Amino acid sequence: MATQQSRTLGRIAVAPSVIALFLWMIVPLAMTIWFSLLRYNLLDPNPFCSILSPAQLFDEANRCLAGTTNYYYFLTDPAFFKAMTNSLLIVGSVLLISVVGGTLFALLLDQAIIGRNIVRLMVIAPFFVMPTVAALVWQNMLMDPIIGFISWITKSLGMGAVDWFTHYPKTAVVIIVAWQWLPFATLILLTALQSFDEEQKEAAQMDGTPPLSFFWYMILPHLARPITVVVLIETIFLLNVFAEIYVTGTGGRAGNLPYLVYQYGLLANDIGGASAGGIVAVVLANIVAFFLMRMIGKNLEG
Repeated sequence: MATQQSRTLGRIAVAPSVIALFLWMIVPLAMTIWFSLLRYNLLDPNPFCSILSPAQLFDEANRCLAGTTNYYYFLTDPAFFKAMTNSLLIVGSVLLISVVGGTLFALLLDQAIIGRNIVRLMVIAPFFVMPTVAALVWQNMLMDPIIGFISWITKSLGMGAVDWFTHYPKTAVVIIVAWQWLPFATLILLTALQSFDEEQKEAAQMDGTPPLSFFWYMILPHLARPITVVVLIETIFLLNVFAEIYVTGTGGRAGNLPYLVYQYGLLANDIGGASAGGIVAVVLANIVAFFLMRMIGKNLEG
């Protein structure tokens, strides 16, 4: 058994890493909270408000401290509710496509087909494409109304070209993001399928179990935990979708919460408002994560 001296030595050994990790997380968060309480605009000629200069911080004109004003304007901005709706729409749509499509692809790739390894590599490859590159490829090579491959197909069928990013910007963003995250769901669910008991599969085949019943009563319960993992991980990352919206220029109609924070900070130069938006986004993300863990976290137990 470890002695008190060895436990103390262990704590001392890991202390630098713990302190560094703590500062890495807390310092940016603390600075963001501080900036959200200031009237901090890059175009404002007033001197920079600093906690090290109390004469500027608490001057009679109250040029620096904003209190909760930044939060009030951000939360009452009509663009905030639109961004929230778009965020939920993107997350929900991509989760639906990736879970359903990932399950179907996993079932297909679990079969003994010719060139299975090559097909698996091709299916998983989009996950390793950077978001900016993926957005550019879809915008210029696939969804372009003039030279895009999809437009060529629709023209060949006599339906005419479709300007996705003008008429259907949200759908276009959902397709691009789902294309990136579908391989992740496929990989996780395929790994789970390969751990399915072969004896149960053979027994079901010998009993003449219909394929749909076999999937619904045996395969789907087996995939409950992996699907939970996919939903949790993808939700965390999908709440931060930004590059696909920025690169394709669909922020006007498909802009989500991260894009709204970008508009406050880098387009309007309102660092105080952008910081308040960032804190709001963090709080909402934690609320979503909490309820997700309460609703579907039970599948991870046992």
